[in-house]
Amino acid sequence: MDASTAETLLRLNRTFYDRFAQQFAQSRTPDQPGWRRLLSFLPHSGRLLDVGCGHGRLARLLDQQGRRVAYVGVDYSAQLLAIARADAAALSVPTTFVEADIAAGDWVERLPAGPFDAVVALAVLHHIPGWQGRRALLAQLAGLLTGEGVLALSTWQFMNEARLRRKIVPWSAVGLTPEQVEAGDALLDWQRGGVGLRYCHLVDEMELVALAGRSELDVQAMFYDDGRDKTLNLFAVLRSSR
Repeated sequence: MDASTAETLLRLNRTFYDRFAQQFAQSRTPDQPGWRRLLSFLPHSGRLLDVGCGHGRLARLLDQQGRRVAYVGVDYSAQLLAIARADAAALSVPTTFVEADIAAGDWVERLPAGPFDAVVALAVLHHIPGWQGRRALLAQLAGLLTGEGVLALSTWQFMNEARLRRKIVPWSAVGLTPEQVEAGDALLDWQRGGVGLRYCHLVDEMELVALAGRSELDVQAMFYDDGRDKTLNLFAVLRSSR
C-alpha cells in the first residue's frame, strides 16, 4: 500500500471518530465478555498503557474489578479523551490521558516514561493500514514492555457476522479502487447519529501470529469472544521472545 492511500484511510478514521465520538462512546460499555476474560492475563498492580483508549472504558473496567494499576491511556481523538477524563474523575484507579496519534512517528515520545507491565491495544490494530504499518506498531508496543510484561490485543472479526458484512460498501465511496488497498481491507458504514465510514482490516489468526513473530513476540494465549456467536473479536496475549 502506498503512503497516499494509507493516509487517506487514516484520515477517514480520524474524521469518523471526531464526528461520532459521543455516539460511539454510548454504543460501547466496559461490560464485554471478551474483555472480562482478558482481565485474567493483566496485572493487578504496576503500570498499564491503553493504546487507542478511546473514551477510557478499560479504565472503568479495571476500577470496577478492583485493579490497582497506574493507568495511562493514549488516543488521538480530543473528543473521546474529553469523555474519558470526565468519567475518570469518579474512579479510584489513577489515570493519565495523553492526546497523541499512534500513526505518527513521535507518539511514544509523548508518553510518560516507560516501561509498562502491560500494554493493551483493543480494537486498534485493524484500523492501521498496511501490513508494514501494523508490523511497525506492534514492534513499538513490544518495545514499551518490561521484561516480563504482557501485550494484549483484540481485532475485530467483522466478516463473522452477517449484519456487519452487510455494512461493507465499495471503495469508490471514498475515491479508491480495490487495487489500491490490501486483501482483507474493508470500508464499513455507520448509521448511528448520522452516516459515516470506517476503514478496517481483517486481522485473522494467521496474520496475528505472523505479526507477532516479526516483532519478536510469543503468543501466550489466543481466543474468540463477543457477539452473538462469540466470534466477533479475536484476542491475543503476547510476551517478548527475547
